[in-house]
Amino acid sequence: MDEKLKYKRIVVKIGSSSLTHEETGRLNLSKMEHLVRQLSDLRNQGMDVCLVSSGAIAVGRAALGINERPKETSAKQACAAVGQAKLMMVYQKLFSEYSQTAGQVLLTKNTMVNPVSRVNAKNTFEELFHMGIIPVVNENDTVSTYEMQFGDNDTLSALVASMVGADLLILLSDIDGLYTDDPHRNPEAKLLKRVDSINENIYGMAKDSTGSDVGTGGMATKLTAAKIATFSGADMIITNGKDVRVLADIFSEDYTGTLFSANPNPNFNLATYIMETIG
Repeated sequence: MDEKLKYKRIVVKIGSSSLTHEETGRLNLSKMEHLVRQLSDLRNQGMDVCLVSSGAIAVGRAALGINERPKETSAKQACAAVGQAKLMMVYQKLFSEYSQTAGQVLLTKNTMVNPVSRVNAKNTFEELFHMGIIPVVNENDTVSTYEMQFGDNDTLSALVASMVGADLLILLSDIDGLYTDDPHRNPEAKLLKRVDSINENIYGMAKDSTGSDVGTGGMATKLTAAKIATFSGADMIITNGKDVRVLADIFSEDYTGTLFSANPNPNFNLATYIMETIG
């Protein structure tokens, strides 16, 4: 089977540190343009495409001249209010250049837990896909205070993949994939190319840390995402988002990263999992 035809609905997550220039915290427009081009091309191949994009707080920070990540929740939410609008404006402009339409979807934990709002959200996604629109998703940081627990949207992207029945989730990260140990500290650490089952040994390889002042997601949150995605029947790939053209490489099976194989669990319930882990 042609790999390009294997996946029908994909979710791609990109983090704050991958979207912004390290020196200034401002948007990396060149990278965003390449990302949008890749996603548009996948859409042109007939796939349903959803982008989960961090960056609202980082973009708002830069716009407001705030150099360090604010600690107060209200300050973060104010940054998000400014940044989310700016971020979406850039995405819509770039997608329109490739004859694609992007739609904004802002979610909270309560959207996922409440059965009525979850069904409503799912129906909205289905209609967006049906209309050929690319949803651009973020947590609603302006009213929600769960952003840190969502782990820079790693977990959120997996929840979205589960909710919409995606068959592939791609996490564009600042690391090549899952290593046997922290590669920054241990030069002997080896990249795992495939993980068929997430067990205690795999969890032990994750370091709950992040090297970024911009993002909030470490490897532990990525393994949480992998559990949600694979239990829900989706493959998940962690790969380095430094060059977003890796998206094309994934579909030609020529990429560096870790593939977590779908491992559907009939006992996995999305709402129950959210209540038990995020509270």
